[in-house]
Amino acid sequence: MAFLDHVLQPPSYGWKHENGDLIKPTPKQIFSEFFSRLNVFKSRKNWLAFFSWLKVLCLVPFFLLFIFKFFSLWMLLAAFVYSMIVMGTHGTIWYHRYCTHGAYKFKNAFWRFFTQNLTLKIIPEEIYVVSHHVHHAKSDQPGDPYNAQGGFLYCFLADVNHQPIATDLSEGDYKRIGNLMKHTGVKVNTYVQYQKYGSVANPYSAVIYWIVNWSLWYFIFYAMGGHALACTLFGAAGFWAVGVRTFNYDGHGQGDDKRRDGVDYNRNDMSINQLWPGYVAGEWHNNHHLYPKSARSGFMPHQIDLAWCYIKFLSMIGAVTFYRDSKKEFLENYHKPYLETKKHAEPQVAVAEAGL
Repeated sequence: MAFLDHVLQPPSYGWKHENGDLIKPTPKQIFSEFFSRLNVFKSRKNWLAFFSWLKVLCLVPFFLLFIFKFFSLWMLLAAFVYSMIVMGTHGTIWYHRYCTHGAYKFKNAFWRFFTQNLTLKIIPEEIYVVSHHVHHAKSDQPGDPYNAQGGFLYCFLADVNHQPIATDLSEGDYKRIGNLMKHTGVKVNTYVQYQKYGSVANPYSAVIYWIVNWSLWYFIFYAMGGHALACTLFGAAGFWAVGVRTFNYDGHGQGDDKRRDGVDYNRNDMSINQLWPGYVAGEWHNNHHLYPKSARSGFMPHQIDLAWCYIKFLSMIGAVTFYRDSKKEFLENYHKPYLETKKHAEPQVAVAEAGL
């Protein structure tokens, strides 16, 4: 825990009070921190947070072209499928289950690269992966980078305010971050480069990769449906990039305990299973917190898991050589005991009601 206690750059308002309670900053404090950390003129070490939001801003013109020039019901359908299902499911497949939790392994670098680039490149792996390890270690506790109890803005702007790695790590701790990232294929900065840029990723490599990825996808979309489809899908990707920042606030009950018996079996934090993110992205969040290293989180028959479908398909064709599937363990350890408890409780309730 000592490493995860200081691996992220703490916000100026801090994580917790002296008594251990979460510090809940005001909107003014949150926005002040946000714009301060985007200021690359203040420090070059702010480059990654700035770069992440710059890509979102670059997608705004495409979204406006879709709305005001290319809008049609067919384009709306394409935007919905790409933003909600394709981008959402890819986020679960790549950033969540592979990069962070290593729930499966690719046969070779080709399939890793192929999966990494199935969609437009928007979120830097570094911002997601390291902070997500902290999230699981400190879920809904002070230090959780997107603690829902901090409020909507606390979560929505967390990628800038709470998720970047600390810029003053020792060489040993930086090496541990490199070990968390090396399987993702991201070229890791040397410690000297890290001291200069404050990041795992190299800014020059990141910019080149961004240009190549977006150029390739614009060409593919244009070949499929001209500028109309290309602008629509780029705009849809921007919609997803903003919307995904709201997920952890909702996925942890908006700071309240919204867990339901027989639905949310993990009781160690406030994560909940939700139908919408589950169906469109395979993100059955309470199940995931119960078995974070499982390549499947849709354990129940109604819990469709498109991310698992992709991983399983790659396994069938030999592109994935290993995966963890915790469905059987979940059913045996949680769902079956719950049904047994419920079955035994029903006659007792009936007797009690008859006595009344």
